[in-house]
Amino acid sequence: MMNMQNMMKQAQKLQKQMEQKQADLAAMTFVGKSAQDLVTATFTGDKKMVSIDFKEAVVDPDDMETLSDMTTQAINDALAQIDEATKKTMGAFAGKLPF
Repeated sequence: MMNMQNMMKQAQKLQKQMEQKQADLAAMTFVGKSAQDLVTATFTGDKKMVSIDFKEAVVDPDDMETLSDMTTQAINDALAQIDEATKKTMGAFAGKLPF
């Protein structure tokens, strides 16, 4: 059985590794796309929007609902990518805590 001091050292090491992985993830860029790539939303790994771009074909003043739907689709796609990358990156730490 591990003594308390060794457990604390291992926990601190894991914490540093987790913090580094979180920083790496935050530095990544994720691009969500709507159908036919008419709307793209770019986020950082910490879910901050960098940009949103619209192709000319989707900008129709008489059909703002489609633009809204495609914007939502692109944003949700990017956020889903971030969530999946976070799960893959941070999931590696599950079950590794010494207590």
